[in-house]
Amino acid sequence: MDKHFLSSLFSPGSIAVFAGNPDDPESQTPQARVLHQAITAQHYTGKLVFLDVHASGTLADLANTHADLAIIALPPEQVAAALEIAGRIKCQSALVISSGINAAQAADLHKQATRDGIYLLGPNCLGFQRPHIHLNASVAGELANVGPLALVSQSGALTSSILDWARKNAVGFSTVVSLGPNTAVDMAQVLDFLAGDAKTHSIVVYLEGITNARRFMSALRAAANAKPVVVLKAGHKQAGNRAALTHSGAIVGSDAVFDAALRRAGAVRVRSFVALFSAAKCLASRYKPVGKRLAIVTNGGGPGVLAADWVSEIALDLGRLTPEQVQQLKPQLPPLATLSDLIDVSEDAGPEQYRAAIAAASQAPQIDGILVIYSPKTGIDGDAIATAIAGFNRQASKPLLACWMGDASVGEARRILSDAVIPSFRTPEAAVGAFGNIASFYQNQQLLQQTPPPLSDLAQPDVEGARLLIESVLAERRKVLTEMESKALLAAFLIPVTKTILARNPNEAIMIATQLGFPVALKIDSPDISHKSDVQGVALNIMTAVGVRDTYLDMVQNVTRLQPDARINGVTIQNMSNQKRGREVCIGLVTDQPFGPVIAFGAGGTMIELINDRTMELPPLNQFLARRLIERSRVFETLGQWRGAPAADVDALEQILLRVSEMVCELPQLREMDINPIIVDDSGALAVDARIVIDNAAPSVRHYNHLAILPYPSQYEQVCPMAGGGEYIVRPVHPDDADMLQAFVRGLSPESRYFRFVSSMQELPATMLSRFTLIDYDREMALVAIHTETGLDEDGRPTETSRIVGVSRYITNPDRSTCEFSLVVADDFKGQGLGSRLMLSIMDFAREKGLTEIEGLVLANNHNMLKLMKSLGFAIKSFAEDPDFKLVTHQLQAT
Repeated sequence: MDKHFLSSLFSPGSIAVFAGNPDDPESQTPQARVLHQAITAQHYTGKLVFLDVHASGTLADLANTHADLAIIALPPEQVAAALEIAGRIKCQSALVISSGINAAQAADLHKQATRDGIYLLGPNCLGFQRPHIHLNASVAGELANVGPLALVSQSGALTSSILDWARKNAVGFSTVVSLGPNTAVDMAQVLDFLAGDAKTHSIVVYLEGITNARRFMSALRAAANAKPVVVLKAGHKQAGNRAALTHSGAIVGSDAVFDAALRRAGAVRVRSFVALFSAAKCLASRYKPVGKRLAIVTNGGGPGVLAADWVSEIALDLGRLTPEQVQQLKPQLPPLATLSDLIDVSEDAGPEQYRAAIAAASQAPQIDGILVIYSPKTGIDGDAIATAIAGFNRQASKPLLACWMGDASVGEARRILSDAVIPSFRTPEAAVGAFGNIASFYQNQQLLQQTPPPLSDLAQPDVEGARLLIESVLAERRKVLTEMESKALLAAFLIPVTKTILARNPNEAIMIATQLGFPVALKIDSPDISHKSDVQGVALNIMTAVGVRDTYLDMVQNVTRLQPDARINGVTIQNMSNQKRGREVCIGLVTDQPFGPVIAFGAGGTMIELINDRTMELPPLNQFLARRLIERSRVFETLGQWRGAPAADVDALEQILLRVSEMVCELPQLREMDINPIIVDDSGALAVDARIVIDNAAPSVRHYNHLAILPYPSQYEQVCPMAGGGEYIVRPVHPDDADMLQAFVRGLSPESRYFRFVSSMQELPATMLSRFTLIDYDREMALVAIHTETGLDEDGRPTETSRIVGVSRYITNPDRSTCEFSLVVADDFKGQGLGSRLMLSIMDFAREKGLTEIEGLVLANNHNMLKLMKSLGFAIKSFAEDPDFKLVTHQLQAT
């Protein structure tokens, strides 16, 4: 059960090929001829059999035929018959390369494949390649060279182009997959397979659109947590988006939202074909990226300045040596070397001087990466410098990139660098851009590790009151909240808002304004008007009662003239903000197709569209994510001390973002929201105006299903009593539990470790540890039992030490209706009811997710576990694939 469900597709032991009669090429389609040549051009390591749907025979003739994978390259009208035969010979997967099959026909093939338990890749795709098993099941060209890189592409033409480019540039692949517009096996499933594929070290993706945001984000986060993922997405401009939609048939959505989704998933996005592979090459290196400060070592000022300019252009930081480090390095360099910003070793520098400069930068803690630039100089041996750097590379602990400028004279140096696995580039800008991808990977991996709960640690909001308000508006068949309703909704989530009172006639307006105190602002209140300023429905800085009366009358008259059908409730009165040096920002919500609700932050005020300063993040947010969202905006630069004004209270903005995140999580009816402006200064932040659009939510949005990323399920934490006294906490696992989980595994007896992992390993490898603690709560769950022990330190002061004493988990099977579980309990906590509690809890969670059955494999000699399973009502039977195991199953839903 450890085998991935797509192993029969990408690692088949046997293949049945339906490509017409190979002895009669004229009877084959052009694709079938290409496929036949491709699949027989090398020695595939498994069993290969060719079948003909027109051959005479009986079902008995097929009885002795079996294959893991069926490859079908036939005319559209013959595909269903071939798929029928594939089902009869018990194929687990099928690849349909035939083209010209429309969406309706493809849907029928999907149903047929599902009926027979077949995973279907295609139709209308070019197929796939697995070079290490010599399998070219594609019409995309020659079999690629073997390498650690996986390619998944939604464009057949681009797949062929990439393979052609890769052969010339000595790039090898573990897997190449071409996905058509109507394939059943989709991008998410392929990423899920590649995440656990030992032959794949990094993944590059060409993407045009997605069909299911939750499944895509789930798979992408799992893959990016295991290995670097680089994405080239088409359609980052409007025209490209339309073309991508027409071509792929998938949902494209906002490019800015897609950027936010990739960041949150821990992947790196590139903008060009060549950058796709340079990024993958850098990220697959042995270096662990730690920041964005790049030091530039150069023997020419011009190339160094070009590199430094690009560092600034793509928001990296130039890494500089400290004065003390400069003093230590200076004697080792030629007299003309300058070290103020660039590490310019001068044109007289040779191998030893380059090595000394690189060593100094490598040892400097304030530097995160090193770019070495060499410009050919008369009398200087560039090959020797490359050799010196290649030798140093084994000692370097930071990303080391090279740029040997020129062409004819530097070919050998580039070969030396390539052999030493040092990424080498022809221009300084390309090299800096590659390091930018490394820095983005580090920053995005930090975002990936964030798993916020739906509600923050701030004071509890009035969620029920907010829901009642929304229900009352929807009951009136309205979708746009008035300003009063919008501010009431914000107030329910404790967002500070200006005091606002509705006046229904001029006399009321005068009394309210007098009580509030001048100056005041007047705004039209109408459920039919979204943008009040467009209909002259806003007046600011009214200083007198007479001014309030006249403004009220003029405003109602103007609105009636400009929008005669609008219902007018009256005019709202509120104080003008007294924050003299306040900055105006905007916090909003947009609903993207397909990613759902997205939180936006940027500059506010009346010129918001013109300024176009908007950064985005997928909810839920925590303080770390909120701060990063603010820092990515252009308006962030104005929030510090600025033109004599004290620094604004950024913490107050963080809190509003956390409150908006709570609103988005708890109120799936929200569709649009603009809190604009929010005025922030050193004393805090205040929401002055708000516009909120709502709509009915489908019943399926329960359990936060309207979000692309599920929140940390903090609501499932429970305190449980121990049989012998004391208590422990059972809660979902969290990325911060990694150290405790490692200590738990190390503390298990060899027998317990073997029963759980069927291995003699002493501890969890880093990849497995990360995989076990950063999970996708949508398709899996891991519950940890935490026990806190009290004691005294060496000074006699009381201490508390928490440790994991048990873990239960399940992961949903590909059928999305059943799941597989695992359970392990600390040896010193066995026999206290902990295993039963963890199993019952994980079963309850799976049951609530709608899963119908839970199953697991237990070693036949693990008698205590089998006894526990029997006591919990599990059915125990032999496991046909391995007699050393028992298969235990339990129905979760009543039949």
